[in-house]
Amino acid sequence: MPRILCCYTMWVLAFHGITSTAVAQGQPAAKGEAVAKPVRLPVQYEELTAPQLVDALAASGGVCMIPLGILEKHGPHLPLGTDLINGREVALRAARSEYAVVFPEYFVGQIFEAKHQPGTIAYSNDLIWKMLQETCDELARNGFTKIVLVNGHGGNTSFLQYFCQSQLSARRDYVVGLFTPEEDPAVEKRAREMRKTTEGGHADEVETSMLMAHRPELVHVQDAGKESGEDKKRLEGIPFLYTGIWWYARYPNHYAGDGSNGNRELGEIYLASESGQLATLLKVLKSDRSIRELQDDFFQKTRH
Repeated sequence: MPRILCCYTMWVLAFHGITSTAVAQGQPAAKGEAVAKPVRLPVQYEELTAPQLVDALAASGGVCMIPLGILEKHGPHLPLGTDLINGREVALRAARSEYAVVFPEYFVGQIFEAKHQPGTIAYSNDLIWKMLQETCDELARNGFTKIVLVNGHGGNTSFLQYFCQSQLSARRDYVVGLFTPEEDPAVEKRAREMRKTTEGGHADEVETSMLMAHRPELVHVQDAGKESGEDKKRLEGIPFLYTGIWWYARYPNHYAGDGSNGNRELGEIYLASESGQLATLLKVLKSDRSIRELQDDFFQKTRH
């Protein structure tokens, strides 16, 4: 796949390569003529102009993030796009700290377990795979060589890990990776001291708090107690078995935990931790060549 070459070198100036200028020719302005001020490159793919995209490729080291969410019920108090909104916020914060491009809102993922609830959009297996593969292919065709999947939805995890593994099925001139944050003991200690609940996992105290930290107008915390997020444990008597109905067996309301105690400060702790780890990854990935070299070596050896 052809890569776009940067032909607007005069545009990659200050801010560590993340600004561009409207003076494309590099000539001094005539007396009395207004001089265009440098414009900071947007991190959001959809906000870039076509010429800015060329500069963004250079400034990002070819890195583009796809924050993946979903449209599903989040208890009685959070919006359907909670995973999409929170996951995108993590990516945007990281990109503003360590420049990279962030792909637009992406909600095509695995969510069969919530089809019994209002608002769920559950696409077919074939579509979610093809959509993500072709999105990566198109980003690569436009010059991005390092694609980072930033997952905001737990139900996507197995799908995305298999998707990444399957990138080795055929030779590609780009790499795909899944951002995998690690638990920070210091962050967890501070969070435990603040939390009012100990159980959860979906629309719970933590997820509610994260949304409160950056989109409080979308949180209806007064409604969080209108449904139960209790674990029903309806398959506890069956050992050594994984089945797709496990989530419904435990959480029939598609609500795990209690979001009534959402706290904006708690949410900020988690957002800062995840975006900080992601920014660290971006900084390393932008100059890294080892993944691509290893992948190319692998593909070469699969032919012989």
